[in-house]
Amino acid sequence: MIRWHIEITRDALKTLAKLDKPVRRRLQAAIDRLADQPRPAGVVALKDRPGLFRLRVGDWRVVYRIEDDRLVVIVVDLGRRREIYRR
Repeated sequence: MIRWHIEITRDALKTLAKLDKPVRRRLQAAIDRLADQPRPAGVVALKDRPGLFRLRVGDWRVVYRIEDDRLVVIVVDLGRRREIYRR
C-alpha cells in the first residue's frame, strides 16, 4: 500500500497548536489518516476554491490539496465550520 506524505502549512500548524488537546488529537488523527487514503468517503471538492478538498471532523474542517504526481497531501487550512469558508 502506498503511503502519501503529509505537509502542513505554517498557518495550519499555528491553528492546530492553539487548539485544546482533545480537538487537536482528533484533527491530527484525521490528517494522519489522509496519508493512507487522501480521498476518503465524505471528502468534498470545494466549488469556490478549485483543487482544494474539505474533510469534516465534527464541527471542524480540514482544507487540503492533493498533488497526485508527488504523492503529497498539503493541509492548507483548519477551522470551525462557521469560520473556515469566510477566509
